[in-house]
Amino acid sequence: MNASPENRSRASWLAVARESAIVQRALRVAAVVGTLLVAINYTDRFLSGSLGPLDWMKMGMTYLVPYGVSTYTAVEMRRRMG
Repeated sequence: MNASPENRSRASWLAVARESAIVQRALRVAAVVGTLLVAINYTDRFLSGSLGPLDWMKMGMTYLVPYGVSTYTAVEMRRRMG
C-alpha cells in the first residue's frame, strides 16, 4: 500500500526539519531569541525572587517558539528552492 502524497510530503518535511544544519541553526536562534524574551519578560520576577514553578516552565517553553519559527522558515525555504 502506497502512502498518500500528503503523507509523503509530511514525511519529507520532517526529514528536512531534522537535517543537522537546520537543527543547529534553529538551536542558535532559539538560544539568542529565547534568552532575550526570557530577560524581557522575567527579569523583574527573577530579581525579586518571586519566580514560581509555572514561571520556570513558561521560561523553558519560551525557547520553543523561536526554534519552531526558525525550523519552519528554513524547511519551507529549502523545499521551495529545490
